[in-house]
Amino acid sequence: MLFNSINFAIFLPIVFLLYWWASRWKVKVQNSILLVASYYFYACWDWRFQLLLLFSTLLDFYAGIKIDEESDKKKKTYWLYLSVVVNVGLLAVFKYYNFFVASFSDGLGLLGLDIELSSLQLIIPLGISFYTFHGLSYIIDIYNERIKPERDVVNYALFVSFFPLLVAGPIERATHLLPQLIKKREFNYTAATDGLRQILWGLFKKIVIADNCAKFANLIFENHTHYSGSTLVVGALFFTFQIYADFSGYSDIAIGTARLFGISIMKNFAFPYFSKNIAEFWRRWHISLSSWFKDYVYIPLGGSRMGRWKRIRNTGIVFLVCGLWHGANWTFVVWGLLNALYMLPSILLGSNKSNNEKNNPTTSIKELLGIAITFGLTVIAWIVFRSTSVTEAITYLSEMFSTTLFSIPDFPELKRAKHVAILTGIFMMVEWQGKKQEYAIEKLGSDWHKPLRWAMYYAITLLILNEAGPEQQFIYFQF
Repeated sequence: MLFNSINFAIFLPIVFLLYWWASRWKVKVQNSILLVASYYFYACWDWRFQLLLLFSTLLDFYAGIKIDEESDKKKKTYWLYLSVVVNVGLLAVFKYYNFFVASFSDGLGLLGLDIELSSLQLIIPLGISFYTFHGLSYIIDIYNERIKPERDVVNYALFVSFFPLLVAGPIERATHLLPQLIKKREFNYTAATDGLRQILWGLFKKIVIADNCAKFANLIFENHTHYSGSTLVVGALFFTFQIYADFSGYSDIAIGTARLFGISIMKNFAFPYFSKNIAEFWRRWHISLSSWFKDYVYIPLGGSRMGRWKRIRNTGIVFLVCGLWHGANWTFVVWGLLNALYMLPSILLGSNKSNNEKNNPTTSIKELLGIAITFGLTVIAWIVFRSTSVTEAITYLSEMFSTTLFSIPDFPELKRAKHVAILTGIFMMVEWQGKKQEYAIEKLGSDWHKPLRWAMYYAITLLILNEAGPEQQFIYFQF
């Protein structure tokens, strides 16, 4: 079930009414309603993979209790390893087996060994990368005695499968989400209306910006050998705004939906295209994943405490794993390593620490230059990310930086593309003015007269309805 579908527009109000109707009873009744709704939401994609989700949930639930109960360090470690190996193993089989088999076979071919290795015909379960990371962080936190295990299976199962974040995040932590699921929740009108406003903005991002940008990004990338360098730049820019509007739009809808149920989930984007350097970009882009890798990979490797060169090594490992997390393709590996390369100057100069990014009231010329350079580097990285192969990425970049770079862009439906470019420009201006907020329109119009403020909401709604076409999946569903 897609957030941008009629089915979800019917599903959400029904769950909302049942959930708050049940608030007269114990919180477990509310959680049970949300759990059933979450499993139904997931079953709408493919009911067979509910068994995999249920197995992973029960394994981690039981393993967490055993880790807490065992006094023997070796037995604690056994349950930790069991959970990690099984969960990562399932992820590896479904998502990476064919990739590694094909890569190994190609490697043997380079050595003159022609060996055919069989692949598996598997469908990647929707959201497996996200709910696997929910479970892993939970188990690791129990092992490191950061939290105590949850002993109510309904509460824990809801933590793993809460439908707003089940298939594409944000990747929540048990330390943040589980305490909210345990305590009684009262309806808050202000939080609910704010949630609806964030959902509206998320739908605008997805339907008006991302889906329209996708049409031209796909057209240009799929026919890149036929276009000039300037047209390829346009294609890269359309994809750059597509992936941001698509994924941050999903996160906005997820966060807003959770607020309707009195639940707060973590912010996942903080206007990353306004970052002044790559280190800042990764503090603002897909925050839940970046912080997950920092806490569970980078810091355990030694973080930044072991000298400059080991810090470079640790950064490289994190971005390599981050690239692989996104998909079983060498383009994602190269994309990850390219971002690691981008990080080198800030590591060597020691300038990658937060510098009160949100507290600067104005933006200087130097900062604007930093934003422009960071954005340009990000666009190049997205070309690698979007390409179907490393060879295609190299071809795209070489053709883009050819002598035709300074020609006038030309491709089918150019007039329509200009319309989308204008909409995207307006969208980014709204994002810029709201960059100090949790989301761009959080406070927009708050000091206007009520009719004018509602006129703005109606205008956004009409734009969404006008641009709505066939339902388009969110990009991060594939990860």
